[in-house]
Amino acid sequence: MPLEHRKQKVASFPRFLLRQTRFGLFAFLLISISVCIGTVGYYQFANLMWLDSFHMSCMILTGMGPVVEMTTEQAKLFSSFYALYSGVAFLSITAVFFAPIVHRLLHILHVEATTEKEN
Repeated sequence: MPLEHRKQKVASFPRFLLRQTRFGLFAFLLISISVCIGTVGYYQFANLMWLDSFHMSCMILTGMGPVVEMTTEQAKLFSSFYALYSGVAFLSITAVFFAPIVHRLLHILHVEATTEKEN
């Protein structure tokens, strides 16, 4: 179900909700994969327990910062690269989630502006 072209009518609200659900599920999948990568990485390289690894992964992914100090070189390298990845991933996932909302808003504004010019 592609997005409507600027010359097409605005999608119905149920169709918009379906689109938003699909984009939301995709964003959730990206978050889940990112948290899994971080959890396994912190478990493997920082020797944290699973719950602590999950907690650390979630805190880094959301930009809240580290919870546990990394003591080994491997842990510091993984934490650094995961933090860089998380910054990009967080912004990208946010863009994926809000894309249908922004598209609909801009499409509505464009349709209204076009209608006013034609009258």
